[in-house]
Amino acid sequence: YDAQGRLRTEHRRIQVKIPRGITAGKRIRLSGQGAPGRHGGVPGDLYLEVQLKPHPLFRVEGADVHLTLPIAPWEAALGAKVKTPTLAGDVEVTVPAGARSEQKLRLKGRGLGPAGKKPGDQIVALQIVLPPADNETQQAFYRDMAVRMPFDPRASLIS
Repeated sequence: YDAQGRLRTEHRRIQVKIPRGITAGKRIRLSGQGAPGRHGGVPGDLYLEVQLKPHPLFRVEGADVHLTLPIAPWEAALGAKVKTPTLAGDVEVTVPAGARSEQKLRLKGRGLGPAGKKPGDQIVALQIVLPPADNETQQAFYRDMAVRMPFDPRASLIS
């Protein structure tokens, strides 16, 4: 506070140790780093609220980490083992045969979590990505597939 009793801001740099596995919205208390007490009293505590910077691959919800994993149609239809990024590095995930877009796979313990406590999970949402049909050969393949595999994805919508 200044001589007139008004609160004034002061800029200073403080080094803070961020606890492992902390999640968004949690607070960190810095004892004695707040404003000085009235009439020359001891400084109070400073509280920092944690916010996580968005990541290009992962999205965090509580202690769980979410990832959208692109897969090829044949990987979805036949099943496959695919390399998948996690916070600790790539792992191999089994895509079950007959997998659908938006189907979720759970990787237990691959999320965020404080040291010594059970971490969250990584939730992998499958996204089937179609290969392009940029030339006549690829387009012919799709036409052949339409003839050999009669399938109507909208059959349940039409009565």
